[in-house]
Amino acid sequence: MAWLVLILSGVLEAVWATALGRSEGLHRLVPSLVFVVALAASMGGLGYAMRTLPVGTAYAVWVGVGASLTVGWAMLSGAEPVSAVRLLLVLGIVACVVGLKLVH
Repeated sequence: MAWLVLILSGVLEAVWATALGRSEGLHRLVPSLVFVVALAASMGGLGYAMRTLPVGTAYAVWVGVGASLTVGWAMLSGAEPVSAVRLLLVLGIVACVVGLKLVH
């Protein structure tokens, strides 16, 4: 259960990071509200997962999931450029997350 919550919390990290970017410095109401709600839920899930998973592993997986989804969404939406090197680097992050799960 902790792993599922951790992955979902990583997804919420991507949500809050994207919302923060769209909030224009927390000056737009809707993205700012999405940011606050997603941030609270993401941190709560991370805290829950850390009750049973090692802190380093949980944090690395949370960051990896959130970062890779944030970059992936930015590339899909056209906010960031797409290149083979960028895709390979993001896949490297995903591979490291999977590796942490396999060795735990």
